[in-house]
Amino acid sequence: MNFSLIVPSYNEARNLPTFIAAATACLDGEDLDYELVFVDDGSSDDTSEVLKREIESYRAAGSGRAAFVVVELARNFGKEAALHAGLERATGDCIGFIDADMQQDPQVALKMLRFLDDNPEIDCVAAVQESRKESLPLRACKKLFYRVFNGMSDTRIIADVSDFRVFRRPVAEALLSLREQFRFSKGLFAWVGFSTHVMPYQVHERLSGKSKWTVRKLVSYGWNGVLAFSTWPLKLVMYTGVILALITLFFFGWDLFEKMAYNYDISTTQLLVYVVLLMGGIQMFVLGILGEYMARAYIEAKNRPVCIVRNEYAFAAAANQVPSKVRASASTASETEALSDDAGTGARCA
Repeated sequence: MNFSLIVPSYNEARNLPTFIAAATACLDGEDLDYELVFVDDGSSDDTSEVLKREIESYRAAGSGRAAFVVVELARNFGKEAALHAGLERATGDCIGFIDADMQQDPQVALKMLRFLDDNPEIDCVAAVQESRKESLPLRACKKLFYRVFNGMSDTRIIADVSDFRVFRRPVAEALLSLREQFRFSKGLFAWVGFSTHVMPYQVHERLSGKSKWTVRKLVSYGWNGVLAFSTWPLKLVMYTGVILALITLFFFGWDLFEKMAYNYDISTTQLLVYVVLLMGGIQMFVLGILGEYMARAYIEAKNRPVCIVRNEYAFAAAANQVPSKVRASASTASETEALSDDAGTGARCA
């Protein structure tokens, strides 16, 4: 398999027919064997049914080059888990991530693939929007996040680069070796290294539906990224504690000086309340940050799978093949051989 294009899908039933038509029309004209790996991330609509219907319609024509894998997760595990599940099953020498809402054009993915073919020294091509169609406050917050993250962490991420990427098999294997639960793709790509080329592209309007990324989810995603790649919050706690302790000592010493020099009265009760509240706040702040890291260590120690697969189907490129159903299982680090269809195209199931 030359190319695997992974498509995380959550409630994308209205977008998938257009996406499949656009992606196959784009890639069928190339001299390569490719597969589209769709991961249904616990959709509440008929995403899986639409997928299988559109795939059968495509295969019935009998002239397409695409193979397909459809992975149905047991529930909504989130986009990061869906990307990981697709990555486990992708068999291509080059692999790409793309969304199904048509904001990211399959033609751009093909352009990134051609760039890798023409530049063997490059391992990954990451797409960045030429102009972001977002509100000014959101753009400002994202810009601030990248600055803060790169200032806090030894792992530097490229600003404004999304998950829209095409990369070689060694990059995929490196990503699969990272098994943490709280996944932050931008940081993972930066941490594994490899040479990366940034390619600008023009984002399209969403075909239908609305973004699944709410402000709360974006904040949570960014905070997980900070905790996953930086211990700077712990240092901030230490510095804050030292500074507040010094401030407290300064004011206490100043009150003592005024008492001795000018015989000013010191309100002992007020002073004690101030000190108790100050130290209590510091302790709660320290415990809160430590709790964040300890909670993540506790969850990681359970060694749970990143996601659970309910059903999995593999469709060979030949139109007369019947899809094989791969047994449901957990997406864990060790991989086993999966069932394949008559043409020999299958999906790996961990």
